[in-house]
Amino acid sequence: MFYKIICPIVRFIVWVLNGHLHIHHKDRLPKGNYILVAPHRTWWEPLLFALGASPMEFMFMAKIELFKNPVLRFILNHAHAFPVDRKNPGPSVLKVPVKGLKKGKLSLIIFPSGTRHSAKLKGGALVIAKMSQKPMVPVVYQGPLSFKGLLKRQPLKVNYGNPISIDRKTKLTHENEAIIYQQLEDAWNNLDQELDPNFHYIAK
Repeated sequence: MFYKIICPIVRFIVWVLNGHLHIHHKDRLPKGNYILVAPHRTWWEPLLFALGASPMEFMFMAKIELFKNPVLRFILNHAHAFPVDRKNPGPSVLKVPVKGLKKGKLSLIIFPSGTRHSAKLKGGALVIAKMSQKPMVPVVYQGPLSFKGLLKRQPLKVNYGNPISIDRKTKLTHENEAIIYQQLEDAWNNLDQELDPNFHYIAK
């Protein structure tokens, strides 16, 4: 219920601050729940991905430090967020999203690189996709990378790609992981090209 209440509020705030949210190829999203997989470019892009895919509701990972604040902890818990200790990630990093995905009501937003300043893909997204047997949907954000740019009302663009599935029988060897990673990288590049062939992400 909280998620359904907060979603239109966030949409209104985005409209007031910027007013230029453009969603592309929402028709590519599969029926049922899925895993949105993206390169991490800004702290607000998960909000835009979720808004664009509404009415689907999403789980997402949040660093454990954010849960120390009681007010923020209440908001995060009711917005389907779950804590992750980046220094000592435990089994819950995989078990919680897999369990949530298998229930079929929530989708997941995940950034394989784990950070906005890393281009190195991590294997968690692939393991979650295989264990849950839910498709990964590549998605990219293009737009302002600073809050100042957001307030200047530079257009916000979200582009969804075609689903990528991992067969239950596929073993996640280094070779197979490399192949799937390349599929994701190619999909992100194609999605960026669809929006703007001249776009090039530079970490702030």
